[in-house]
Amino acid sequence: MKLALWQCHPTDGRVAEALDALEAQLAAAAAAGARLLVVPELYLPGYNRPDLHAALAQPADGVWMTHIRELARAAGCGVCLGWAERDGSDVYNAGTLIGPDGSILIHYRKIQLFGGMEAESFRRGAGLAPVVDIEGRRVGLLVCYDIEFPGHAAALGAAGADLILVPTANPVGYEHVQRTLVPARAHENDAVVAYANLVGTEGDLSFGGLSLIAGPDGLPLASAGAWGEALLVVDLDAAAAIPPAGHATLAADYRPVDR
Repeated sequence: MKLALWQCHPTDGRVAEALDALEAQLAAAAAAGARLLVVPELYLPGYNRPDLHAALAQPADGVWMTHIRELARAAGCGVCLGWAERDGSDVYNAGTLIGPDGSILIHYRKIQLFGGMEAESFRRGAGLAPVVDIEGRRVGLLVCYDIEFPGHAAALGAAGADLILVPTANPVGYEHVQRTLVPARAHENDAVVAYANLVGTEGDLSFGGLSLIAGPDGLPLASAGAWGEALLVVDLDAAAAIPPAGHATLAADYRPVDR
């Protein structure tokens, strides 16, 4: 399977423009042979827009998801993106994986809320979503800060995930996540980790880019710079062809320490 990842500017509340841009990127990803496109955290309605999170949040069967499912089906390319979900009086920082046929394969609510703004805007998710099969891969989903906690990725790895998707909105100043933690999570779990970040500014917050698709050896299969948008496309068969270098036996060799 070919996987695409879009590093993009924040949408900053411009929902109609964001949906048009997503349609164009799905078409570009599909033209490159990709069957799945990963998009950053809170693509709708914007990450650093707490004034809009509750005001614009929609249910999982609302207009946003209905339209995006149609876009994926028309392009023949699935999409994984972050967005603000409303469920009754609760609002969640959600991630959803939609298949190339427009079906919802994973719906997940972020567990590890980062900082005061997220804690005020969103309710914490209750648990990890199940791992699913797509295009011959076993896929799990986390959102941003979740990947910095080894236990969440390890739980997905233990459930059989060999591809972990991570929509994110990682600010400038936290580049250790892209440079160290994401590659480590891939290596630890003998998996590919696709980390799609924002770039540019939204309000008073600047985002660090450096999006990457890390292979199971901890090395990048593809990566973007710190400035400007990018569309990365990787044939995941390349990850499967990486010669074992110790990474493939970590899970089997691990011995917990008695406490």
